[in-house]
Amino acid sequence: MKKIHFIGIGGIGISAIARFLKEKNYEISGSDIKQTPTTEELAKNGMKITIPHSKNAIENPDFVVYSAAIKPDNVELLEAQKKGIKCLSRKEALPFILEGKKVFAVAGAHGKSTTSSMLASLLDGSMIIGAISKQFGSNMNYKESENIIFEADESDSSFLNSNPYLAIVTNAEPEHMEHYDFDLNKFHAAYRGFLERAKIRVIDADDEFLSSLKMDFLKLNKSDITELKSVIRNYEPYTSFNLKNLGKFEVFGLGEHIAIDASLAILAANCEIGLEEIRARLKEYRGIKKRFDILVANDNFALIDDYGHHPTEITATLKSAKEYANLLGLEKITPIFQPHKFSRLKANLNGFKDCFKDYIDDLVVLPVYSAGEEPNEIDLKKEFNGAIFANKVHRNGDYIEFVDEFGVKHILNNGLVIGFGAGDISYQLRGIE
Repeated sequence: MKKIHFIGIGGIGISAIARFLKEKNYEISGSDIKQTPTTEELAKNGMKITIPHSKNAIENPDFVVYSAAIKPDNVELLEAQKKGIKCLSRKEALPFILEGKKVFAVAGAHGKSTTSSMLASLLDGSMIIGAISKQFGSNMNYKESENIIFEADESDSSFLNSNPYLAIVTNAEPEHMEHYDFDLNKFHAAYRGFLERAKIRVIDADDEFLSSLKMDFLKLNKSDITELKSVIRNYEPYTSFNLKNLGKFEVFGLGEHIAIDASLAILAANCEIGLEEIRARLKEYRGIKKRFDILVANDNFALIDDYGHHPTEITATLKSAKEYANLLGLEKITPIFQPHKFSRLKANLNGFKDCFKDYIDDLVVLPVYSAGEEPNEIDLKKEFNGAIFANKVHRNGDYIEFVDEFGVKHILNNGLVIGFGAGDISYQLRGIE
């Protein structure tokens, strides 16, 4: 039995890979900087987890895989190199992980986790994604099948190593530009390379760059989606729509962007299975954790956790939040924003300010979740003048409470409250310390 050690195993993407390889009978160990619900689950699943990083965690594995967050001076990485153990970045490990698989790979700046999860509902196969599918209760679902639905990551260009049979690109909006030396041509070349590697390609043709490529595509335009309608059942949102000449579909979730993600998954799945099977299986999709994730809903109050950490995502989600609030008869919307990374905040500052401009009087702003980055010169209080500032928020039963910068206690227990961010805001909203 081969032994594999993962440095940074608590990450949402790398933990899915660890789970997948354990199902393939590899002996898995791993480490991370701190204990989280994810590392606790991995330990319960029989993986030896070391917290925090320690050179003693390197117990002569056959090779080591490390996440993109791991720095070259990590004690475990240095120890493994000292012992002559083969060390692979997650990107470098992908060909080994996906070897011999028929890969249905989904990439894009926004919507790739949702689209991947929807596709996993439609097709028979394993699933490795960067989010928790509520249908499967995990970011990994293992099946004895050659098919694998894989969320492909552009942030480190690792999607170029995913060997896609079928590639979906939801959009190619510039993100993670530091990896591409802030060169748009390099960024676009990576997406082009990803699509060129696939036998079948599905794209959102409303994206200017994607629509300019000269390849054979299954194309989706917003105009292909008609009769968009939202409905609430037991406080849960559903969207129905007609897609081209393929008929009517219904999917869990709310908003035009949900219909677009579902349509991309439908076009891809239709290359493998029939429409009636797709229609039935799509109803099994239950959403994904942290994406318009409804934590509390009643006639007076709704609390939603959303992973949105880019202005485009937040704008689309706030549109859905407004629609959901209207359907529930809730008048007030209070966003809670935890900026994720100083670099992202700086690169998209005007976009963040613009997407919250209609909510600024009720906007709660938390400190930047640094993700290991050094602070820059941005003054949140100056840039979001008029917002309310707090160090953190707390879950108290079905409500949210916090103390602002002036020591005033606030209780949020009416209207719709929605948290945005890719840091630890999700734990705060859920009352997980």
